Amino acid sequence: MLKKFLSIDKKILLFIGVFVGIILSVVTVKGLAYTDSPEFCSSCHIMTQVHDSFADSTHAELACSDCHLPHDSVVNKLTNKAKSGVGHVYYNTLGADKIPKVLHTTENSKEIINENCIDCHQQTLNNVSHDAKDSCTSCHDGLPHGNDFKTEDYFKPAKPGELLENKGGTMNNG
Repeated sequence: MLKKFLSIDKKILLFIGVFVGIILSVVTVKGLAYTDSPEFCSSCHIMTQVHDSFADSTHAELACSDCHLPHDSVVNKLTNKAKSGVGHVYYNTLGADKIPKVLHTTENSKEIINENCIDCHQQTLNNVSHDAKDSCTSCHDGLPHGNDFKTEDYFKPAKPGELLENKGGTMNNG
C-alpha cells in the first residue's frame, strides 16, 4: 500500500498535503476559539450560575479566556488552558463528588485575572484614583461574577461626591 501511495504523482501528493494541512489548521483554530467561548465553558453544569452572572454583566461580550488566560504568549496561554482543561475534565468525569459548591480561583488564576484587568482598564487606572490594594478583585470581587453582582444599588445613580468618597465606585463585595 505504501508503494501505491508513493507512486502517486508528487504534485497530487503535495496538493493533498496542503489541503489536509489547511483543513487541520481551520479545525484547530475554530476548536480553540470555541473552547474560549462562554457557551463552551457553560456546558459544564457547575458553571451554569457563573455563566448566568457573566452573561448579565458589563463584560458579557468577552470570551472567558480574555480574563482567565494569560496573553503574554501563545505558549503560556495554551499551557494554562491545557492545565485548566485537564482539571475540568477530571472533576466533571472521575471527581464529580469532589466538585466544590463554590468555585474559587487559584493563586495562579488570580494573578492572570488581575493582569488582564489592568491590561484592559489601564486608561481607567490612569484617570481614576485607586488606593493601593492587593489586586483589582480586592474591591471588585463581584465583577463580572457573583451572586450579588447587580444589587439594587447598581442601578441607582451616584449621589454627589459619592464617587470621590468611594474612590471611583460603590461595588465592594468583600
